[in-house]
Amino acid sequence: MPLPNTFTLLVLGQGSTGLDVVAWALEHTERVLSVTVYGGGSSEPTEATRALEERGVRFEYGTEKVEGAFDICVASPGISEFSDFFAAGAAHASEIMGEPEFAWRLSSASWCAITGTNGKTTTTTLVHHVLDVAGIPNAAVGNIGTPTIDAVDTCRAGSWMVAELSSYQIATTAELHPRVAILLNITPDHLAWHRTHENYAKAKIKLFQNMDERDLAIVDVEDEGVMAYADDIFTSGRRVLSLGLADAAGADAAFVRDGMLVVRLAGEETELVAARDLALAGSHNITNALAAAAASLFIGATPAQVRSALTSFMPLEHRVEPAGEIDGVRYYNDSKATNTDAVEKALTAFPDDDVILLLGGHDKGTPLEDFAAFVCEHVRAVVCFGEARERFRHAIEDADRNQDVDIAEADDMCDAVDVARSLAARGDVVLLSPACSSFDEFSGFEERGCRFKEYVEELRLAGEADALDRA
Repeated sequence: MPLPNTFTLLVLGQGSTGLDVVAWALEHTERVLSVTVYGGGSSEPTEATRALEERGVRFEYGTEKVEGAFDICVASPGISEFSDFFAAGAAHASEIMGEPEFAWRLSSASWCAITGTNGKTTTTTLVHHVLDVAGIPNAAVGNIGTPTIDAVDTCRAGSWMVAELSSYQIATTAELHPRVAILLNITPDHLAWHRTHENYAKAKIKLFQNMDERDLAIVDVEDEGVMAYADDIFTSGRRVLSLGLADAAGADAAFVRDGMLVVRLAGEETELVAARDLALAGSHNITNALAAAAASLFIGATPAQVRSALTSFMPLEHRVEPAGEIDGVRYYNDSKATNTDAVEKALTAFPDDDVILLLGGHDKGTPLEDFAAFVCEHVRAVVCFGEARERFRHAIEDADRNQDVDIAEADDMCDAVDVARSLAARGDVVLLSPACSSFDEFSGFEERGCRFKEYVEELRLAGEADALDRA
């Protein structure tokens, strides 16, 4: 149901999401009677919060003990639904929800929502690109950068919100009802927030909870993590499209046949483009392209528009992104790969190449035995760097493998590039796909990826200068 015509608002957390909700509320004082923000146990006043206080927003700093009564509570995504802080907000409000649920209740647009452990951003961006090519009004929102609440007032009826949603954001929904929803994959992640893998997986699947036969749920049926919950996904009255590289049959499916991407909706097949014509590398990106194509055709894009968009779409920054070539060795930036599943998918992009893989950063503590065995089947060498280097090195050394893999260590990322250069030969690939967060050395994966590209370029220019000196 929509939100009340007027309501008092409680916001938990004073990070970017919380302050975006506050900013929306201040633009709608005809509806929002008052705004109170509890910043959290370690919160302190900032320049931004002081400015909002001057505009009438009440802030409570340094505490998670909520007092008072409120109509609506919006919890920031970093606050676990299992935390005492979340429970305190719920106890003092008539309803508690996350920012996407809040935006959904206010939105007049149709929603296409995308989730999965990996591939969300590429698929969201691709759907947005196809709809742009098709001339269908839309906004790319959610984890992709623009909060859903920021687009509520501009993305009106007849438009589409193409929303990348995390498990945190979906877990706190109740009435969110996308017309199209995509679930790409499920592998263990974010266990500190969700407490268990089952909670994490069911948060992803919750995206479909309000969908019916008039909508379209797009699900990768070749992903083991997804299909472990098949009984929760394939329920009576819900229309599900089976996504995968092979044809899973059924009236709704997206797959590859004889090298061509094919989408079948309500039994009618549309042949799109050859997989080799995609600029995106790797089988996982073929799946992402199929998902985006199926969603876009359902929304209303024509086959010709989808074909044009698929072949014109370029790889995103930090996602198996070409970063240059030095002495015949190609360098790729996959800094966004902060978990082991993402690295495995990235390695499928280089089936015929000798790969030198750069692994490391801030250790997430995930199990490495199966991952190490997979890596050893797909690379010629591994350079382990940063805080996690010793654990990764030991895992690779102890892996059950059928071929020799060179294993080296480096202090930091740039040192790892230097070590990789010493191991590489013409025709090889050096792939930064670290399977770790970057917080031991950088502010985020973006800074890490940018520094990697800058350093490769510095080395390339230095090599050119040396060649000129020798000439």
